[in-house]
Amino acid sequence: MIKVVYSGTFDPVTYGHIDLVKRALRLFDHVVVAISTGSNKKTLFSEDERLVLAKQVFDMYDTVSVVKFEGLLADFIESCGAKAVIRGLRAVSDFEYEFQMASINHRLNGEFETLFLTPDEKYTCLSSTMIREVARIDPLRVSEFVPQVVLDSLKSKYSN
Repeated sequence: MIKVVYSGTFDPVTYGHIDLVKRALRLFDHVVVAISTGSNKKTLFSEDERLVLAKQVFDMYDTVSVVKFEGLLADFIESCGAKAVIRGLRAVSDFEYEFQMASINHRLNGEFETLFLTPDEKYTCLSSTMIREVARIDPLRVSEFVPQVVLDSLKSKYSN
């Protein structure tokens, strides 16, 4: 079984993330959605909330597991036996950062590859940051970009 890791903060999970997982499943036997907990990013949802939401979203896929990890991605990949990492590229502006990350990860652990996937055209404008910003003002406006469980969580977060 060939595993691939899809790592990120997933704050929150969007249809763009789901699209990339579906694309990865065409190429790999198993996708590990790895929720990063060691990021310096300020997140809306806690580590546990992000883990629960992602598990709910990806529950219907038998060949997807959702875990959280802290530390270096290069070490995590080795520990879970994956052969590659997927990264999503929505626009050219994503490439420079993702290329730098892929390069340092390869220097830290040359035993895996980083593959860049592009989402369906309708998801190229999606980012979790944009979803949080719009949802902060009007959660219902993001309903076409996130699963219902995520929408409900956003509404709950911003109603407090």
